[in-house]
Amino acid sequence: MAIVSRGFRGKRATDPRLPPGQYLEGGFPVLSAGPTPRADLATWTFSITGSGTTRGSWTWAELQALPADDIVKDIHCVTKWTKLDSAWRGVSLDTLLDAVEIDPEEQFALAHCDGGYTTNVPLADLRGGKAWIAYGYDGAPLRPEHGGPARLLIPHLYFWKSAKWVRSIDLSPSDTYGFWEKLGYHAYGDPWKEQRYWGD
Repeated sequence: MAIVSRGFRGKRATDPRLPPGQYLEGGFPVLSAGPTPRADLATWTFSITGSGTTRGSWTWAELQALPADDIVKDIHCVTKWTKLDSAWRGVSLDTLLDAVEIDPEEQFALAHCDGGYTTNVPLADLRGGKAWIAYGYDGAPLRPEHGGPARLLIPHLYFWKSAKWVRSIDLSPSDTYGFWEKLGYHAYGDPWKEQRYWGD
């Protein structure tokens, strides 16, 4: 982890790209709720589900064959570090959601990941060029410790919403808290409003 001097951290209040309470991080800290899963790409799939049914499913090869975006975004961790201009490659959730049928009442999504991790997000935050299934980072395949082979990438929310090792997104008419949300993290997680915990 990079060491940031007191004087350097003092610039955060005047840097327009730093949300309130954040400091700049030059590295890429690894934070996980459990051990790092190892996926077999021969059997790996990503699915969109809802009402107990699978709406769409893609193998690793099928996901790789879809149009991909190169994304450069700032990311903000709830533990108060911000990394500017992080470079990713992945498939837009718009592409995947446009390929399945969605009930108009389904306004929420719950991401499910290897290892049992979950996180919730409004469906609107997965649309409009706001979210991706990312499988590349900094010009290379996404490493397992950073969520590889594929993770959810929602850079406008705190980074715990960008769930590592994502395998499915379940659509629902109601919002259901995920792993950290049940333990006191904010249901939405806007870094510019410092929505870190319940009540923020």
